[in-house]
Amino acid sequence: MIDLGRVQRLNVIRKKTFGVYLGEKQEDTGVLLPAKQVPEGTNVGDELDVFVYKDSSDRLICTTRIPAMQLGELAVLEVAQTTKLGAFLSWGLEKDLFLPFKEQSYPVKTGDHCLVALYIDKSKRLCATMRIYDYLRADSPFQKEDTVRGTVYQVNPELGVFVAVDNCYYGLVPSSEVFQELKPGDQIVAKVARVRQDGKLDLRLRERAYLQIEEDAQLIWDALEEYDGVLPFGEKASPEVIKRELHLSKSSFKRALGRLLKEGKIQISDTSIRKTIR
Repeated sequence: MIDLGRVQRLNVIRKKTFGVYLGEKQEDTGVLLPAKQVPEGTNVGDELDVFVYKDSSDRLICTTRIPAMQLGELAVLEVAQTTKLGAFLSWGLEKDLFLPFKEQSYPVKTGDHCLVALYIDKSKRLCATMRIYDYLRADSPFQKEDTVRGTVYQVNPELGVFVAVDNCYYGLVPSSEVFQELKPGDQIVAKVARVRQDGKLDLRLRERAYLQIEEDAQLIWDALEEYDGVLPFGEKASPEVIKRELHLSKSSFKRALGRLLKEGKIQISDTSIRKTIR
């Protein structure tokens, strides 16, 4: 069986001036491999590894080029063009891959890079979708404290930031660990906080407290410089204010303040934090 959207090894069953036809057995109708794609010296009976897709007339065709992904796989692709119906993505073949507007989780524009999966639509054509949750896997090789990279594909203020780790595996940065603005398409580096029983990964964007405290203290110091040496809130500021102004949790904020206070760099009152004048 010839599989649309996959690389497969097929036999050369007929030769024509405009190319060769490939199939699994001699009596197959065959799929055309255009002459410019046919390796020199190819004869009937030879086997070739090809990718099967559809041309602009919706006819099956194959190529010796290997695209960025196969059916059911994911890849980050560049938007080559946008139209009223959707976008076209560069994926390594002469014919760009169609991303329907209804399959976009956010509007894309030419030059953007987006994480998509390859599927077959109701018209039996290959298309891309940004709705990738069902294409992710839960069998990652990662363990707790491993450093991972991934692509943000969804943000839910209540649950957190959903990440495709290695553009392949389920990952989530819980909302309690999100202290910066992230949006779909962002690339992140994170630590594995927990491997759940179902194999999905809980992530954190920050180092553990004893490693992060220096960076947090510097962040507060830089904010003080921006505000002419005085922050208009004190140690008892609400978590919402701290998150909005400094992108820190309340506990991280207090630890960093303690470090700056111990070093004699700041003074704290109920309503302000001031640089110590020396």
